[in-house]
Amino acid sequence: MSIETTVSRPVRGLETDLERYRGVREWTEHIREPLEVEDYVIQTMPDVSPIKWHLAHTTWFFETFLLRPFLAGYQASQPKFEYLFNSYYNSLGEQFSRPDRGTLSRPTVAEVVEYRRSVDAAMTQLCESDVLADPERRAIFELGLQHEQQHQELMLTDLKHVLAANILEPVYRSQDATTPAPAPLSFSEFDEGIREIGSTGEGFSFDHEGPRHRVLVPAFALANRLTTAGEYLEFIEDGGYENPQHWLSEGWSTVRREGWQAPLYWQREEPGWTHFTLSGRRAVDPHEPIAHLSYYEADAFATWAGKRLPTEFEWETAAADIEVAGRFALDGRVHPGPASGEGLQQMYGDVWEWTQSAYAAYPGYRPVEGALGEYNGKFMSGQMVLRGGSIATPADHLRASYRNFWPPATRFQFAGLRLAADR
Repeated sequence: MSIETTVSRPVRGLETDLERYRGVREWTEHIREPLEVEDYVIQTMPDVSPIKWHLAHTTWFFETFLLRPFLAGYQASQPKFEYLFNSYYNSLGEQFSRPDRGTLSRPTVAEVVEYRRSVDAAMTQLCESDVLADPERRAIFELGLQHEQQHQELMLTDLKHVLAANILEPVYRSQDATTPAPAPLSFSEFDEGIREIGSTGEGFSFDHEGPRHRVLVPAFALANRLTTAGEYLEFIEDGGYENPQHWLSEGWSTVRREGWQAPLYWQREEPGWTHFTLSGRRAVDPHEPIAHLSYYEADAFATWAGKRLPTEFEWETAAADIEVAGRFALDGRVHPGPASGEGLQQMYGDVWEWTQSAYAAYPGYRPVEGALGEYNGKFMSGQMVLRGGSIATPADHLRASYRNFWPPATRFQFAGLRLAADR
């Protein structure tokens, strides 16, 4: 069974506010192009939202934070959408239960698409007015664009979980499975130093990427590439999931409770392991970077390998002067690939890299006032930082200071690891 179609590339180098807005919104349309209406409404676990909900929520964001307060004469077409599509902004009121988003047959997909079109028409008026001349309003507008790009990534990761749960294992988009051997594993060394960490203030950044501050980073070594599936397979075959010595206490408890024996989407078959991808089920390619690991699994592998995960400050130190380039959603790909070339590779794209850093505030951090202050700061508890982006991330959404964060047991994201070591 296939729901394949051609996904075209969005326009780059957009200049006007309206062009930038349309470019982001059009890429969401490209992502949903291959889908049938039934694909929009499924929710396979609490962390996964239906595609229909993503379409509506990103639209609700622009309506709530820009159109309703700043576009004269604007009237919300459906006031109850504020309840249905508010994600977690408690200061704006109650929200519909997140784990139950997949229980709603209404509004229909067609009604959600019409909602998007009506808000797009109103946003056209706003972009062509002088509303965005105000710096604070422009900042909200930019946040809305970045917010939709975050949900574009979530649409792909959530869709993968949905399709994998289907015994028919539908194909989202075909991609060549042939990959060359990766570069040999080596380590780049970095001297101890006081590093500047966080947003430089140039271009967009989320509030939790600042303030920029100094951090003493001891001497360290960082792997030249991501850990491969073949290397992780050695960990499995060496009894990695049966030996508690490799695992953090909570990680070992999770492995026992959940019955983990391999990364998410992997399945042992004859003559070997296969895994489900957005291109369908295929044999595990040992050359590709390992993906869909929890923090616990990444940490256990690093311990088994006699190494460790990098801190987010080490990662940012290494990435500071590296151009954002790699395999991304904007390039029409749906599956990670191996490293090639010399020096530090795959610092951006392919898979997110777990770090050993807990998600916490930088010195001097203060969330913005109002509902938008709930965007990042309220989640600074029980989560770990990931860096670098993934195959599902829009390339122009990333920068060296970008901080992603998820609970340590999360596996449905395109997340892997890069080894680090002390010097």
